Amino acid sequence: MKFLAPFLVSFALAAPLNAQQAADAVAPEGAGAGAVATSPQVAAAQEAKAQGRPNVARDWMISAANPLAVEAGAKVLRAGGTAADAMVAVQTVLGLVEPQSSGLGGGAFLVWYDAATGEVTTLDGRETAPLSATPRLFQGQDGEPLQFYDAVVGGRSVGTPGTPALMQAAHDRWGNRPWAGLFDDAIQLAEQGFAVSPRLSTMVAGDALRLTRFQPTRDYFMPDLQLLEVGQTLKNPAYAEILRVMAGQGAGAFYTGEIARDIVETVRNAPGNPGVLREIDLAIYSVRERAPTCIEYRAYEVCGMGPPSSGGLTVGQILGLLEPFDMAALGPDSAEAWRLIGDASRLAFADRGRYMADSDFVPVPVKGLLDKTYLAKRAELLKGDDALPEVTPGSPEFDHALNWADDASIEFPSTSHISIVDGMGNALSMTTTIENAFGSRLMTRGFLLNNELTDFSFRSHRKGRPIANRVEPGKRPRSSMAPTIVLKDGKPVMLVGSPGGSRIIGYVVKTLIAHLDWGMDVQQAIDLPNLTNRFGPFDVEPTSALAPALRNLGYEVATRPLISGVHAISIGETLQGGADPRREGVALGE
Repeated sequence: MKFLAPFLVSFALAAPLNAQQAADAVAPEGAGAGAVATSPQVAAAQEAKAQGRPNVARDWMISAANPLAVEAGAKVLRAGGTAADAMVAVQTVLGLVEPQSSGLGGGAFLVWYDAATGEVTTLDGRETAPLSATPRLFQGQDGEPLQFYDAVVGGRSVGTPGTPALMQAAHDRWGNRPWAGLFDDAIQLAEQGFAVSPRLSTMVAGDALRLTRFQPTRDYFMPDLQLLEVGQTLKNPAYAEILRVMAGQGAGAFYTGEIARDIVETVRNAPGNPGVLREIDLAIYSVRERAPTCIEYRAYEVCGMGPPSSGGLTVGQILGLLEPFDMAALGPDSAEAWRLIGDASRLAFADRGRYMADSDFVPVPVKGLLDKTYLAKRAELLKGDDALPEVTPGSPEFDHALNWADDASIEFPSTSHISIVDGMGNALSMTTTIENAFGSRLMTRGFLLNNELTDFSFRSHRKGRPIANRVEPGKRPRSSMAPTIVLKDGKPVMLVGSPGGSRIIGYVVKTLIAHLDWGMDVQQAIDLPNLTNRFGPFDVEPTSALAPALRNLGYEVATRPLISGVHAISIGETLQGGADPRREGVALGE
């Protein structure tokens, strides 16, 4: 067993890695390699992914971040369950075997295509700020923003979890299998144990210094300060117990009574950094149905999640800005294509930083931001030959004042994505998260609590102007999660989404363009090297050869691992599923 010496813990806690170093350190490229196949079907799916081929099926398809979770969902689909039923099984297993990314203590956004009605619906299971939170939650006594990890680790960053309520809401609306049976695989794995995956082992080692801060977390992930090893059997009886309660009593049992009290006590009594969550915050939590955010792109309609997610809007803006350009003719190896994508992304991120937040609290100019005339005018800025020297927000049409300051929030990668098409033709695209890897690092009843509140801007105002994404009681923090369903002639043709913090938007855009414009199958589109541009440097994956050409166009280029976790399905004569080779997931179908 690998041993973490106590003196090393105390020393390194004084000088932790910065957020990007930590993200890169705990998620090396190829972390999915060596994941254990759990069945011949999964072994075949893993082999297809390794060879760069999509998994092909005719009846149903599921793509998610861990083979055990995919198999749990596959059992439900084989039994005639819907995509909503399968999602519950997948999510409960992911919360066990990939706890650093999502789980009961987090939140999610879900986009649903209903085969019976032809309608696209979105459900918002995002966490909420406690009623006792104030705009200065992440500021020190001097009014200046806290350092990121000073805010993250502990109770201050914990929002009211939304994932259990979202699971219940989706099942109530679209499920056809008994609720209680959807928890069986997760309960069995939690009680009998599961093999620690390479990714979980690597991430525990990378974040060990913070995981030691709180005893329940330390005892589970590093018993006797020994790091988890690949293949080691890990059991979680406390998680099995809470799943049994939810299976028998519904998700409502999570939000009241003993479970809610334990969550609140864990948050409010966190050593050194207590939070302000109360039982009333859990009792009043609700999932919101929201209108999908859709934009026409070529012959397609691309639909995603609207505010409080910025994902659907920003993906839509980037595609709208690229609409006038012949991306298909340029191709994936063209620096000019990536100049257009990069600067379209910069323009969209400038608007994102000023205008996008929880629309229940601040007016968001959704129609103005996606207006064809507005995007065409902004797209004129892309007609040069070099990188744009400066990017500022635009002025979309709106019937409210737009006197907002630019945002100052911080997002770093974790999260997970699930794509499912069932035998009835329903389609589900859901991105799920506890925010930073291992969330707040607080653990109760076998699951980790989110640090989602740090997706708010740490500053509330800038030069006297309010920031739209500031902390407010009951508000949902802005997200970059971008679960997406693409339709053609009213029928779904593609599902896609990814983890990755604010880079999620770039990962999704790359996959969409690669499939829709460049004609790649979904696995090829996912495998394509990641290049993302948000505010500053053009981040380029080491496997790309485009860094020198982008520098010549005037960009500052940073070559670094870009650990997406794209899970996508295309729908045509067959179903084709793809899973990101940078992580452990697989696509499985029949």
